[in-house]
Amino acid sequence: MNREIENNKVRITGTIQTPFEYSHKAHEESFYSFILATRRNSGVYDYIPVTISERLIKVPKDMDMTWKRVTVEGQFRSYNVHNETGNHLKLYVFAQEFSNAENEDENYIFLDGYICKKPKYRKTPLGREIADVLLAINRPYEKSDYIPCICWGRDARFISESEVGTHIQAQGRIQSREYVKTLDDGTQVRRTAYEVSIGTMEVIPEGEGKTDEC
Repeated sequence: MNREIENNKVRITGTIQTPFEYSHKAHEESFYSFILATRRNSGVYDYIPVTISERLIKVPKDMDMTWKRVTVEGQFRSYNVHNETGNHLKLYVFAQEFSNAENEDENYIFLDGYICKKPKYRKTPLGREIADVLLAINRPYEKSDYIPCICWGRDARFISESEVGTHIQAQGRIQSREYVKTLDDGTQVRRTAYEVSIGTMEVIPEGEGKTDEC
């Protein structure tokens, strides 16, 4: 595998929650999307969007794989959506391998990228230290994925002092959370945010990696 794939690796085992839906076509190849639920040790579930090529699995129009247990391996990707409420970063797992699963739920991600926005340090209402970090991850054809991450405790304090362009390698899990957003007209809408909860990370010394442009 080349570096563009090695720097963004996801492996998730869980249960399919929604029927496969046609997403789009690129270079005469059709893609489908679905939601995969994976259970944390705490018992809470994360609901993660997955996009998969027809080349990995044949999906007849009437096919419903809901409640089937599978393992998905691939990359965590992002793209911008422009609409009347502004720009929104959409995140999803791009499946590169897809198989039936009998093992327990798993949620693992490895990222090798660069801080592209000054991290924000804060404390939760319960006093836990947390930092919001946006990582830029290179991929082929001069594209990049922008992945929101969170760090906790000492890592949060440490990363909050890091500069834009710092090279980071991180391992953790993808998590989902629901929130209510109030629009300009006062309307409230329920949305789902996705981010990487970092478990371990390492700062790569300058000169050992190429700085990304953010």
